[in-house]
Amino acid sequence: MAFACGAAPLEGTAGVSGRPFCDPDWRAVVGARARISRRRTRSLRREFAQRLLLCAGGLAATHVVGGPGTEYADGAVVKVPVDCIRNFSIIAHIDHGKSTLADQLLLKTGTVSTREMQAQFLDTNDIERERGITIKLNTARMKYKAEDGKVYALNLIDTPGHVDFSYEVSRSLAACEGALLVVDAAQGVEAQTLANVYLALENDLEIIPVLNKIDLPGADPERVMKEIEDVIGLDASDALLVSAKAGIGIEALLEAIVKRLPAPKNRVSERLRALIYDSYYDDYRGVVCQFRVVDGEIKPKDSIQLMNTGRQYQIDEIGVLAPNQVKVDSLYAGEVGYLAASIKQVADARVGDTITLTKTRADEALPGYKEPQPMVYCGLFPTDSDQYQAMRTALGKLQLNDAALSYEPENSSAMGFGFRCGFLGLLHMEIVQERLEREYGIDLIITAPSVVYRCRVAGGEERIVSNPAELPEPVAREAILEPFCRMEMIVPKDFVGPVMELASDRRGEYQKMQYLTEDRVTLVYILPLAEVITDFFDQLKSRTRGYASMEYSLLDYRVGDLVKLEIKINQEVVEPLATIVHKDSAYEVGQALVTKLKEVIPRQQFRIPIQAAIGSRIISSQAISALRKDVLAKCYGGDISRKKKLLKKQAAGKKRMKTMGKVQVPQDAFMAILKVSKGGD
Repeated sequence: MAFACGAAPLEGTAGVSGRPFCDPDWRAVVGARARISRRRTRSLRREFAQRLLLCAGGLAATHVVGGPGTEYADGAVVKVPVDCIRNFSIIAHIDHGKSTLADQLLLKTGTVSTREMQAQFLDTNDIERERGITIKLNTARMKYKAEDGKVYALNLIDTPGHVDFSYEVSRSLAACEGALLVVDAAQGVEAQTLANVYLALENDLEIIPVLNKIDLPGADPERVMKEIEDVIGLDASDALLVSAKAGIGIEALLEAIVKRLPAPKNRVSERLRALIYDSYYDDYRGVVCQFRVVDGEIKPKDSIQLMNTGRQYQIDEIGVLAPNQVKVDSLYAGEVGYLAASIKQVADARVGDTITLTKTRADEALPGYKEPQPMVYCGLFPTDSDQYQAMRTALGKLQLNDAALSYEPENSSAMGFGFRCGFLGLLHMEIVQERLEREYGIDLIITAPSVVYRCRVAGGEERIVSNPAELPEPVAREAILEPFCRMEMIVPKDFVGPVMELASDRRGEYQKMQYLTEDRVTLVYILPLAEVITDFFDQLKSRTRGYASMEYSLLDYRVGDLVKLEIKINQEVVEPLATIVHKDSAYEVGQALVTKLKEVIPRQQFRIPIQAAIGSRIISSQAISALRKDVLAKCYGGDISRKKKLLKKQAAGKKRMKTMGKVQVPQDAFMAILKVSKGGD
């Protein structure tokens, strides 16, 4: 191996092979010139070492460290000028092939080898793979040499698509200049497609329509293109036809990303501003933030400040995700990467916060930052009371990675010790529940979810009510406000009647109906969020044979005629079973609930009354009869007073047992609230 230092070999040092002095095997040189004295040999050694230092210095001075042209990870990552960077996201409805398309982009650009590739490569969580959804976003930097001969850096920011994570999606889209709108060529535009494309348009992104699954027998690209133009208003005449599973049209898609999506603005000379769009906790490095540099440049050892939280840190490491972490010397405007700065918890580096330098602080933070607000609450109790401390530790570890998760201790006479937890939505709640059970081995009892209400008390003050047990007494409150949402449903025309009936039964306010095509209709209603979070989606799928799709967005709080419905078991109020319901449906819900509880609570040695009450008024009641021993079996005859004495003794024992006995409420009883329909069956 020769060192290309550009210097001529020293006189008298060329060996038999004619190799220059820069050859590291100096012993061969000495052997070829055996007549050189020992003194001359030592001199050559010193000069050889000096020449190596000069060579290394000359090579290092050929480019700016961390600037365009710098290579990392054996050429897998190449720094490029700002005008050769493309930041984009993929937005799609569930099961329209978003993850499969991302896999193909990684393969075609050589970012991931065929040997390393696996389905849903960017979905690293087991729950994501099982459900076929994206929960935690990921980033992949791809090196692509286009037809014009230039090398481009393509940053794919894979976003979750569920409404629970709409804020995280909006911040991820704010880090992009463009988006790929993926639509199934057979199914067409769905509700989630509309919601995500509206978010992209709000962030002023360039959108490329992509029709996926064109190789399916039922694919109809012409119909879907017309849907995109009519419903969304995008020009679909230049939509790309691809099949992510078969690898059709991927090369044309990569060229479209380079040619049709805009490059970031070159603001390297301005003061540093970087947008955090995701963060997670690492056991060894603390919180690792994924961010997009909007203005300026950032390097290791820089002292930074998070503008919304005010925290200050010194950067230990920065790099890019390709898709594995690769350390780099700097990141400048337009680039996407990660940083580690020994941050203790995710709450200190929230999604949407702005990074700036401590010495040259930016004048204002990037817009759009919000604190996460839990919208759904439920009680989590361990089935074994000995697991309470383990559950507290597990929730603390989950909160390190999830700043939106909130919890506080809760004590119930029926359930024992547990926690009242707040979530962004139902999907978020299910994910936390599954992680507690899978990763930490904790068996849980989960109470029915409830939304966050606001109670207006005397004097006009509004209080946040996340637990029905916290609702003030009727004499102390003026009104109860509940959250409302805008529900958009896309259904086949044959099922419009049943869907409208469902929405009306759930106190929905009709807004509009529009025919997307001859066979598909979009319905828009305004509904109370409490009516949506239970079984609305299941009922919608049931009434449309699985063909409907829905998407909702939160609107505001409105005054409602609401009451607190309590459940009493053996004369004791079971707080985890309490709910806030509309007054008109309180009787039906109470009747259905006590009937269901009678079925799931096991019989005891004493009679158990089950009652639904609003305040002191009982609106529905059922009773579980006692298990009774036949104490008269040994009485074959004789005086009736003997039988009466035995029966009286048995009744006295059961009365004493009823006052002292405790009823064990099973998990099925708490899930009964979820299964109670509005019709009372």
